[in-house]
Amino acid sequence: MGNLETPDTIRSLQRKLYLKAKSESGYRFYLLYDKLYRGDILLHAYRLAKANGGAAGVDGVDFEQIEQEGAGAFLAKLQEELKKQEYRPMPVRRVYIPKPNGGQRPLGIPCIRDRVVQTAANLVLQPIFEADLTDNAYAYRPRKSAQDAVRRVHAFLREGYTEVVDADLSKYFDEIPHAELMRSVARRISDAKVLRLIKFWLKVPVEETDEKGSRRLTGGKGQQRGTPQGGVASPLLANIYMRRFLLAWQQRQLATKLRAYVVNYADDFVILCRGTAQKAGEAAEQIITGMKLRMNQEKTRVVDASRQPFDFLGYTFGPCYAVRSPEVYLGAQPSKVRIKRFYGKVREHLSSANTDPLEEVMAKLNWMLVGWAQYFSYGTLTDAYRAVDWLVQGRLRGWLCRRHKVRGRGMRRFPTNELYSKYGLVCLVNLLAA
Repeated sequence: MGNLETPDTIRSLQRKLYLKAKSESGYRFYLLYDKLYRGDILLHAYRLAKANGGAAGVDGVDFEQIEQEGAGAFLAKLQEELKKQEYRPMPVRRVYIPKPNGGQRPLGIPCIRDRVVQTAANLVLQPIFEADLTDNAYAYRPRKSAQDAVRRVHAFLREGYTEVVDADLSKYFDEIPHAELMRSVARRISDAKVLRLIKFWLKVPVEETDEKGSRRLTGGKGQQRGTPQGGVASPLLANIYMRRFLLAWQQRQLATKLRAYVVNYADDFVILCRGTAQKAGEAAEQIITGMKLRMNQEKTRVVDASRQPFDFLGYTFGPCYAVRSPEVYLGAQPSKVRIKRFYGKVREHLSSANTDPLEEVMAKLNWMLVGWAQYFSYGTLTDAYRAVDWLVQGRLRGWLCRRHKVRGRGMRRFPTNELYSKYGLVCLVNLLAA
């Protein structure tokens, strides 16, 4: 949540909560609600929400408007509502974002006031549940990342766990059952006011706007499943419920009995095995079904990674061939799907409609390139970086031709070396040598 430094007062509270939870696995926290509306916590929650940006919710209020009217007054009103238990979340505005496969993913946009309260709750609750999460869960956690999960998968493959259950859950965030989720939360939290707040967020109606501009509300109190994607509290709640699966795997000692290890990131997981993938897949499905969730049978598959590649968290794992050598090794590299997806974003940025100043266009393009390279910074990278460099060169050259009304492909007017030396384009391949 942003790059802001956590104030010492909040860090001290988080440390105490974490240590208490870690030292007493059965302890239930009963005095937490008053922490949520503490002045320092609400202020830091507001700053984090602002740093993360995002569009306005159903009330149309954005950060610029709040700043104009005074953030202090906004937070004071919110604090008073929480203190008097008068706070109620507003409906979530639903938008749809394109998926790489051509479908659409629903995304909920809460109002800023609700994002601030959810962030405040996260600041207080995350340390408690962090103490309970298993080591093989990598999403939305301090000092853990997707790259850590990628490294762990690669390490298992190199240790010989090459039979892989490439699992897929059907609409995990949409299908989490509220009753079971609340039981998982209540195992640690007995503060009725906090539990009530979480129920509010789970039951909040969703507002959708159709093509004609008409608005309609769906969901609400009758809703029994799902955590709204886009909400600040959703990742924590998703982690809490996924812990059931990871803990069941641990308690049944399936890693030892089946020589099968799970690596999990949010709703994504793989099971790395040595000759036991069929049994591991059946055990996983049994646990998932018991959680009232479903495995996607069409997308879940067993892969022999020593012969066949598979994708996880944007990386492709599987057999790679050494340069000028017949040697085959088990590698990890950026997937072709992610390269294609990134190029789509570059095309969108360098469209003919972009008439921003050259300096701004190049600054954003370079920011995109560096950000992509920071994520894809592990494994075999040269071929992927070369591919991205080549695609970006062509797209930038085309954009410059349109801007300067140059006919043809522009190879003479905008040679490759000048794209880097004159226009300052970042070269990914050069980053490898740096």
